[in-house]
Amino acid sequence: MTRKQRRLLAVVAGLSLFGASVAMVLAAFSSDLVFFYSPSGLIARDIAPGHRIRIGGIVERHTVVREDDGKTVAFRITDGKTNIAVTYTGILPDLFREGQGVVAEGELLPDGIFAASTILAKHDAKYMPPEVAEELKKTGHWTEGSVPAGRPYVMPAAVR
Repeated sequence: MTRKQRRLLAVVAGLSLFGASVAMVLAAFSSDLVFFYSPSGLIARDIAPGHRIRIGGIVERHTVVREDDGKTVAFRITDGKTNIAVTYTGILPDLFREGQGVVAEGELLPDGIFAASTILAKHDAKYMPPEVAEELKKTGHWTEGSVPAGRPYVMPAAVR
């Protein structure tokens, strides 16, 4: 085997190993590449309680209930088809309100309630998956131009 053939063989082997490693990494993270699940997507995936995930949708109207301690709030997130009960203890973002888009990070409890540890309030559905935005438009929960454009609000760690 000539020097040129050995070099070509080394390059082909290196590229093959690199391609295999990239494929294995993508396969390992394929289920974690979602920014958040919609309530319907969460039910469809049948995620076991205790896993840390994000859910997103619209805060359902007339479901926000504040506890007497002033820090705990319960509400429902909907995508127009399905809704999920959420509880959160902490200071809510200023943009949080009924009919507004939110993303909640936390874990699903065995009783089906989502215990959020972080709430992100969104200005619009710009960051929402297209299928969720379409479903919200069909059900009348979201319309173009109904809220100002902007970026999602992330509550600072200092006030959590």
